[in-house]
Amino acid sequence: MRRDDWLLHQLPVGMTEDDFLRRFLSIFQTIGDSILTQIDVLDDVFDPTVAPNSLVREMGRWIGLEWLDSSHDDEIQRQAVLEYAQLLRWRGTRRGMEALLRFMSGGTEVLIDDTGGIYAEGEAPREAPHVRMAMEQSILTHTADVVRIIRSELPASVTFQLAIGGEIVWPPSDQSGGSERETEEVR
Repeated sequence: MRRDDWLLHQLPVGMTEDDFLRRFLSIFQTIGDSILTQIDVLDDVFDPTVAPNSLVREMGRWIGLEWLDSSHDDEIQRQAVLEYAQLLRWRGTRRGMEALLRFMSGGTEVLIDDTGGIYAEGEAPREAPHVRMAMEQSILTHTADVVRIIRSELPASVTFQLAIGGEIVWPPSDQSGGSERETEEVR
């Protein structure tokens, strides 16, 4: 805790008795107080648990959460920034994808089955790796957001299938008659 007269207190004893100097220095102390107050709360400004909602979304963009916007619940936005910041080092891996899906499902169990692996030169399968994912529910209101997030997290050559609540939501079924359009909407 700072003293109210922290700047005046730094003057030599003989100078504190000069009324003009004390009043003149108080101008700079007032300016300094406002700057120090901003510095004191700087940690809180960049803490997703207490930062303003608009800054939380901006923090999300800084770490790659372009899908984060005001249409999502404020608490989900805050939790997404906290969780995703921890997942960055696992991005593109099975562990990272499991943690991300678990977050998007509200903490429920998720299943991931993939055909990827590490192969000796010339022994890798010719078809692209494929990942099957299943989650019980989604805390995000739009399935297109979930698909978009997964697409941004997986390596470009990987194909995937996603089921939410037992229903396959990606890839779109051929029977829908508009799979090409749906594909473009998710991008």
